[in-house]
Amino acid sequence: MELSYLDAVILGIVEGITEYLPISSTGHLTVAEKLLGLQIDDPAVTGYTATIQIGAIVATLVFFWGKIVRLLRAFVAGLRDAEARRSHDWTLALAVIVGSLPVGIVGFLGRHIISGPLRSLWVVAGALVLWSAVMWVAEKRYAATVAAGRVRAEDDVTVLDGVKLGLVQCLSLIPGVSRSGATISAGLFGGINRVVATELSFFMAIPALTAAGLFGLKDVNLSVIPLGPMIVGLVISFIVAYASIAWLLRFVATNSLRAFIYYRVPAGLLLAAALGAGWISAH
Repeated sequence: MELSYLDAVILGIVEGITEYLPISSTGHLTVAEKLLGLQIDDPAVTGYTATIQIGAIVATLVFFWGKIVRLLRAFVAGLRDAEARRSHDWTLALAVIVGSLPVGIVGFLGRHIISGPLRSLWVVAGALVLWSAVMWVAEKRYAATVAAGRVRAEDDVTVLDGVKLGLVQCLSLIPGVSRSGATISAGLFGGINRVVATELSFFMAIPALTAAGLFGLKDVNLSVIPLGPMIVGLVISFIVAYASIAWLLRFVATNSLRAFIYYRVPAGLLLAAALGAGWISAH
């Protein structure tokens, strides 16, 4: 089945909304592709899914351009000068870089499982519900940290924090977990300010999703995914992702992740019910 422009618009919107909200972009894209009649384990379709993430990555680069340039300069300066390595920007940059490595390694080594068996909608349904429990506990732990006055600011973030967030980010390779849901939760468990944890999640997305997008290009089949719809999906995902980033940063400044849990659990249960009733197939 050839991807139409309408399909591209729908998938671009789904990608843009769900990439940074803690509700799982892969899970929602898998469901959307299934409902559109696409073969979800077709390499061309999974390649398209990974490729339109580049639009969301560009949105992140544009939104945080000033801070990204600042961290890159600090990292380069730290490579040349020991004094520069005493700045917190060097530490923050190193935390992001080191934290981005695990998901790349695990994603590459497990790529056949990720694009194959894990694409089952049963996996998506289960992960939406089960990871919600982790997010709930993370918020309770964070609330206790706030009450005790021990919340850590950006200046308190260490390279070890980057490693921890990076390791937890590997779990987001399971559709339904959510990369942002995983990394933000890890930050909350570590007592990191929710907004700071969210920004770290965005920064760690850049290398991870860029690598996934570029790797996915090899599976692009223009007879299934024509160039026109490919470009439309990228542009739509960029626009919607930019708006999602701006909204989420304002939201987490004064709200917990529980609002997303109230969506994730019913969505996972509804999907499981649909699968159990035979209204939709798992593959």
